[in-house]
Amino acid sequence: MILLDGKKTAADIKEEIALEVVNFKNQGKKTPHLAAIIVGDNGASITYVNAKVKACERVGFESTLIRLAEDISEKELLNEIERLNVDKNIDGFIVQLPLPNHIDEQKVLMAVDPEKDVDGFHPTNVGKMALNLPTFISATPFGILELLERYNVRTSGKHVAVLGRSHIVGSPMSILLSQKRTVGNATVTMCHSRTKNLKEITLQADIIIAAIGIPEFLKADMVKDGVTVIDVGITRLKDASKKNGFKLVGDVAFEEVSKKSEFITPVPGGVGPMTIAMLLKNTLLACKRANY
Repeated sequence: MILLDGKKTAADIKEEIALEVVNFKNQGKKTPHLAAIIVGDNGASITYVNAKVKACERVGFESTLIRLAEDISEKELLNEIERLNVDKNIDGFIVQLPLPNHIDEQKVLMAVDPEKDVDGFHPTNVGKMALNLPTFISATPFGILELLERYNVRTSGKHVAVLGRSHIVGSPMSILLSQKRTVGNATVTMCHSRTKNLKEITLQADIIIAAIGIPEFLKADMVKDGVTVIDVGITRLKDASKKNGFKLVGDVAFEEVSKKSEFITPVPGGVGPMTIAMLLKNTLLACKRANY
């Protein structure tokens, strides 16, 4: 069993980006600049955005954090987005989700300039991704592709089961892995809450991507020997034996499934760290497109 170490791989990617940024600076080129908008005081969102800002500093990017009040009007938020759209100093920006209930999330995501949409959520970028055109691939699917590539996990001709059909992970993964690309050319089955013969499908799969948000859902009796498992889920469960009173688990029962796996991602330390690294990679790409 080989662990797909997202923490180490993400650190390698950040190192590579940092070297590129040093070269830019030495040549007098523009330093990549990522901005993040956060609305309200959601603890998890603040932690995540702070991690993104810290990652920017580590690779030598400039970063701007824009904190807005929970009760900001939709119009004011859209004005803030438009300001970033036209600011030539900002290469890419993200709007941290979730947003307060009175704000239309879709309207906000549509307002972001596709050329600065480093989250890859704008319909223009999703459409380009579906057509296999150069674009920003959203960070989690992009991170999974990168992890599979760097560990030389073969996908061509393989049967992949994607568990979950979210717009952020499940749907894009099913499209990307079936395309003609280095990490692709797979036969993909997308499974969801209405799938009737789930175990039958997962037992046939060479690669399983679990992104359903149900802790330890995928068990050993649902996978074949030599399977590759990508666990996208992360849930906090109470655990009195831990100093902080909880443990983090994924959508896969790691202890039992890892015994049958050829490759598997741990939780934490698998897909999670890759997401921020790929957001930085998208920002670097946005900077190159706009300036070089």
